[in-house]
Amino acid sequence: MAEMIYTETNSRYKEKNPTWHVEDSEWKATQILKMMERNRLNPKKVAEIGCGAGEILNQLDMRMGDKNVEFSGYEISPDAYELCRERGRGRLRFFQEDLLESKEKFDLMLMIDVFEHVEDCYGFIRKAKERAAYTIYHIPLDIAHLNLLTNRLMKQRKAVGHIHYFTKDTALATIEDSGHEIVDWFYTKYSQELYNKGLSKMGQLFNFLRRVTYSSNPDLSASLFGGYSLIVLAKNKQDGAGAAGQQETPPGNAELRKEVPVRRVVSASSGERKVKV
Repeated sequence: MAEMIYTETNSRYKEKNPTWHVEDSEWKATQILKMMERNRLNPKKVAEIGCGAGEILNQLDMRMGDKNVEFSGYEISPDAYELCRERGRGRLRFFQEDLLESKEKFDLMLMIDVFEHVEDCYGFIRKAKERAAYTIYHIPLDIAHLNLLTNRLMKQRKAVGHIHYFTKDTALATIEDSGHEIVDWFYTKYSQELYNKGLSKMGQLFNFLRRVTYSSNPDLSASLFGGYSLIVLAKNKQDGAGAAGQQETPPGNAELRKEVPVRRVVSASSGERKVKV
């Protein structure tokens, strides 16, 4: 099974990615905070499933203004748990266990670069969404013309264990088909903002082309050149009484999501639109 490359001690994943991408965590936390600010999310209980080295939650704990937020990181890999447990303190806790087997519920779930690694990604998302009223996803958009021409999909499979590959539309459709309502999304520019140092002339050229095309047509830029991920805020359609005792008052409990004049609603088939609330 694909999960074996993570769940073994001294795993193959650790061999190829010994830091568990901790160096990317500050940038990823910035994208999460941007999404929360755009939608005025004010969660009191936040969980991350597949938290890796735990540095994303550590960054959020340090940078969020509300110092009463409880953060919980769940990680099934013993190698990653050795890294994240060192960051635990006070309201920031880490668990070496499967969150899907827990009865805990949260206001906000983070699933950051995770479900592309999971064999049954639909079943995984469906189970995970029951643990929180809202989920923020970050999904690499591996399917692009340049990536297909350079066989990057197989390189990603061998290097970081991606077994599912997405475009913007298929990523949104996967989340919707798993029982979520898409609230908001935007592209994140990892090639231009994160991996932009020490590039070859060819790498610099492609980043230039990404910038030029993105300014006029973001979808075209992502489709042609890759180098983007998608961050998505989704709401559990069947939340009922809500997570962590929150009552459902669309577009969200006043504590969890403050009222705004409009909110973004996205359909994988029709794109982004604004709806008055």
